[in-house]
Parts: sequence; C-alpha cells; structure tokens
Amino acid sequence: MGGSQSKNKGLLTTIFITVFIDMLGVGIIIPIIPATFFEKGTQLFSSGTTDASIAILYGLLLASYPFMQLFGAPMLGALSDRYGRKPVLTVSLFGTMIGYLLFGYALLTSQLWLLFVSRMIPGFTGGNIAVIYSSIADISDEKTRAQNFGLVGMAFGLGFILGPTLGGLLGDETVVSWFGHDTPFWFTASLTLVNIVLVKFIFKETLSSPTTSKISPWTGINNIITSFRRPNLRSIFSVILLMSLGFTFYTQFFAVYLIQDFSFTEKDIGLLYGWIGVWLSLTQGFLVRKFARISPYKIVRYALLALPFTIVILLVPEQARWFYLLTPFVALAYGMLSPNLISVVSMQASAQHQGEILGINQSMQSLGQMIPPLIAGYALTINGNLPLMGAGLFTLLAWLVFRWRF
Repeated sequence: MGGSQSKNKGLLTTIFITVFIDMLGVGIIIPIIPATFFEKGTQLFSSGTTDASIAILYGLLLASYPFMQLFGAPMLGALSDRYGRKPVLTVSLFGTMIGYLLFGYALLTSQLWLLFVSRMIPGFTGGNIAVIYSSIADISDEKTRAQNFGLVGMAFGLGFILGPTLGGLLGDETVVSWFGHDTPFWFTASLTLVNIVLVKFIFKETLSSPTTSKISPWTGINNIITSFRRPNLRSIFSVILLMSLGFTFYTQFFAVYLIQDFSFTEKDIGLLYGWIGVWLSLTQGFLVRKFARISPYKIVRYALLALPFTIVILLVPEQARWFYLLTPFVALAYGMLSPNLISVVSMQASAQHQGEILGINQSMQSLGQMIPPLIAGYALTINGNLPLMGAGLFTLLAWLVFRWRF
C-alpha cells in the first residue's frame, strides 16, 4: 500500500496545504458566530427577543450544519471511492465557499433565515475532511497511518493558530473602522477559492482502485444503523458518538461561556483559540509522530481518559488569564486522541473501503455534532455551565466504553 516514499511525501505536502487553508477558513469564523448572537447590541435580533430565544436559535443554527452533513458526507465518501478524491474534494470546497458568501451577506443584511441556508449548503457538501482522511488512508500503511493522520492534525492546529486570531481581528471594528462581523466571511470565501484552484492544479489523485459503493441520500442514516448492527463496528462507533457528543459541547459552547461569564470580545476569543491552536499543532505535528510506535489503542485509552478532566476544570477559574494555562491541556489530550482514534477506525476496513468506513465515521460525528446544540441551546437558559459539564460527562462515557471493549 502507498507507493514510493518520495511520492507519498509530495502527496502529504499537498494534502497538508489543502487542509491548512480549509481549517484557516473554519478557524476565522469561530469567534464571529457566537459574538453575532450573544454580544450586547447585536443587530441580528429585534429589541424584544429574549435571551432564551437567542440561545435556542443559536443551537438550531449550529445543528443545521451537521444535520445536512449527515446526509451529504457519506454520499461524498462513496462518490470519492467511485470517481476519485480530487473531483469530490473540489465540489465540497465549492459548496463551502458558497456558504461563506451567503453567511457574510446574511450578516450584512440581518437576515436570520439566510444564516440557516448558508450553513446547510456547506453542511451537505462538507465532506472534505472525510475525503482528505480517505486520501491519507490511500497512501498509508499500518506503521505510517497514525503519524500521517497526525500530520493532517498539525495542519488543523496551524489553521487554528492563525484562523481565530485573524477572525477576531477582521471582525473587530476597533482594529479597522470598516471591519464588521461580515468581513471574515468575505476573506474566508476568498481563501476557499484559492484552495479550489490549488486542488485543481496541485492535488494528485490518490485512489488507485475505484469501487462501486452505493450512493444514496439515506446512506448517513443507514451508516448509523449499520454501525450498531455489525459487532466489529458497534464498539468503536459507540466511542466515536460519545466522544463527538462531548467534544461538541466544548467546541461550540466554550466561546459562549467566555462571552457571557468573562465578557470576551471577538478579538479575545480569537487570541485564546489561537493559543489553543499552537498546542494542538505542536501535539499533532510532533508528539503524535514521536509516539507513533505505540499502539493507537493504548494512546486512545489514556488520552480519552484525560480529556473530560481537562475540559471540566475550565469551569474553575474566576479570572480569564487562567484559561491560557488550562486550555493547552485540552489541546494535548485531544491532539493525541484524534489522529489515533481515526487510525483505529481506519483499521476496521480494507484499503478498498476506506471512503466507506470513514464516511460512516463522518455520519457518527455528524450525529454527535447535531445533538449537543439542540440540548445546550435550552441548557444555556438554565445554567451557562451545563454545556461544559455535558462535555465532561460524555467524553468520560466514551472512555468507559473504550476501556470496556478494547
């Protein structure tokens, strides 16, 4: 599996660049969406809109993306098994660009309904990460799989170093007078267009043996059913679901916690998330490779145990500066966990069905990303600490299942 070492190194470089630009765009909007909803004086809602209604609408908006991804990502995964990674990745990125453009326009014109449309379109076409993972699996063997996934994780981290910081600056009118909440989306759409061009002219096809996987809009639902019916998949995808539920509570509502309890601005959020990205990048770029000889199962066991405790401890500080000391531990735990867990999932399928198995993985993650916003939107109206407490609970349950079954 995999071809020559030099060829693989070149492919990894182009994959790295593609993921970095994609995640830079994702990172840029991280500080903006919660600020759009929860900052005082937001123009998106009328003066009579209650805080509870805003929280629920925020949850619904966040859930709309993974809801559509549940249907779209498995189809793209199957299409990439049949027609190749490159054309499917191009379609996915194009949908992402359209979504950014619509979101910027919706903010500029204060059209709430269009915000939902702008998240649902890239949600359906947003199978780019599953396709990237399939490309990594195409050129990896048992010895290099985890470290190659870790290299992609490093691109994630670098995107998160620059992305949120850029987003916080681009969305802050005190930096430049004409900057606003819509500005990061125009910039991100431009980056995505650059990414499309790079994929067109630089990205090399990695699929060597096309298959004829079934393509259906109901594949995502069937994937979830299949993952629980097949004994060899039930355990690992139960872990994936629980971990995704927990980590989504953290990723999508930590910024809200910072805004509501510590009065963070877009710039404050961007700087903190950039700091987290530094540690995530260091972990997945260097530590994952350093520990590549250790069994992924063993690393997952310990990293997954550490994750819930590193998240829940974020509820303790009363001063914002403590977050710069505590959040690197979340990055370390998740940075070691993510590529090794993906490696474990990838090992459950043959080389010809990497797109299918990683499509199932994406379906389970989509389900895990869809449920927390629906719950936490209501939970925020009760207590702002509940989403992070939920993050700790579900990630701990994921560890218990993994420890019991593996």
